Amino acid sequence: MLDHTDTITRLRSELGSDKVSTSRKDLEASSHDTWPLMTKLNLLGEHPNMADIVVRAISEDDICTVLRIANETSTPVTVRALASSVTGQPLPTRGGIVLDLSGMPREYSVNETNMTVTATCSYNGGSLEERLNKTGWTMGHSPQSLFRSTVGGWLATLATGQFSSFYGGIEDLVVGYDIILATGEKVSLQANPRAAMGPDLRQLFLGSEGTLGIITSVTLKIFPEQEAEELMTYTIPTVKDGLAAMRELMASNLRPFLVRFYDTEEARHAMADKSFATPVLFVGSRGLKTMVAAEQSALKTIIETHGGKAIGPKGVEGWMGRRYDFSTVEALLASRGGFGETIEIAHNWDSIHALWEDLKQALDPLADEVLSHFSHIYMQGTSMYVIMLSKEDSDESAVERLREIWKTTMEVCLKHGAELSHHHGGGLARSPYSRRSLGDAHLVLRKLKAAMDPNSILNPGKLGLD
Repeated sequence: MLDHTDTITRLRSELGSDKVSTSRKDLEASSHDTWPLMTKLNLLGEHPNMADIVVRAISEDDICTVLRIANETSTPVTVRALASSVTGQPLPTRGGIVLDLSGMPREYSVNETNMTVTATCSYNGGSLEERLNKTGWTMGHSPQSLFRSTVGGWLATLATGQFSSFYGGIEDLVVGYDIILATGEKVSLQANPRAAMGPDLRQLFLGSEGTLGIITSVTLKIFPEQEAEELMTYTIPTVKDGLAAMRELMASNLRPFLVRFYDTEEARHAMADKSFATPVLFVGSRGLKTMVAAEQSALKTIIETHGGKAIGPKGVEGWMGRRYDFSTVEALLASRGGFGETIEIAHNWDSIHALWEDLKQALDPLADEVLSHFSHIYMQGTSMYVIMLSKEDSDESAVERLREIWKTTMEVCLKHGAELSHHHGGGLARSPYSRRSLGDAHLVLRKLKAAMDPNSILNPGKLGLD
């Protein structure tokens, strides 16, 4: 372990001792996120990703001070906020400083004419959405972690939400943001409403996971409350039929706000019915009443062409009411030897079914239940989730099984040429596979890193940037 005595002394001198901690309790607390592997290690009292210092920033000046001292002392800096990451993004790999932004001021302002909201990076997404809802607006961004994540984290991890087929991912929703570079410069990146003055530089930092800069303020699109909403549940004969229906839906240029398709094993969970015997498709439309009615009619025609049968809205309504519920996985993780893991990936329409088949086969020996669903659809393909629920004899065995599950999933996806992550990012879980996944493009990422962070202090060990 490196001696950070000088760094600690300087941080306390310039920031105040109340913002700088080296206590074992604080270091252990900042060494875990909500990645199931880390949850189990925490229960075992193992902390393989500990910093040497925790700094609680409450202003942009604090951030700049930390970066200046870190550059001068070659001390790594890993940014952390609410730590809702499920892949290890906010965990240090070389000690140094954990820079905690959760105490930054929570401020926001709405421009109803331009239909935007600007919020500080630390603003809880769910709290902001609730405030907007009270005045008839929505961000349209609804990750399952909505009430556990921050708006800054959404950009850093290139997040998307459950209604992305209508509203888009965070890359579609962001208008601009402020960022502090590794070298301390403050930069504002905007495009109002679109700009063609060179490349869209906003894209450089989306999904960079704190390796290129620290986002401090975000401006997002907002949408007025819609006049009507209609939901419908369909049974589908096979997974292949459901994927074909989803593809045709996109090819028809329909844009339902909700599209979620479950294989039979996960349909039993989605429908809260252990006897459910077929895959199931959830769809929902929002907009003007006449448009909603027309879209639902068109959806029905397409889905029935692929063997779908409408069974009413109750299945979707039940899911809508519990879509932020983590209790199944949390209860398993809290039990001795229990674990639940979700890995999301993406692939093209011509390859997704074969990938689903191979993953189910490869993962079946590794968990009691292997579930899958498809959502976040595009013209070229769809994302796919694989969810493992299981129980081992001990937490130690659960840790080893989780590691085996990740390795198996990543290798199968690389074999198929699939995207290794759709929206949970890379973090520690996927970093070992980053270069193989990105191929030649990783050279561009390395060159960006060298230019933007010349002393390589920001979040080492992520995205294959070692």
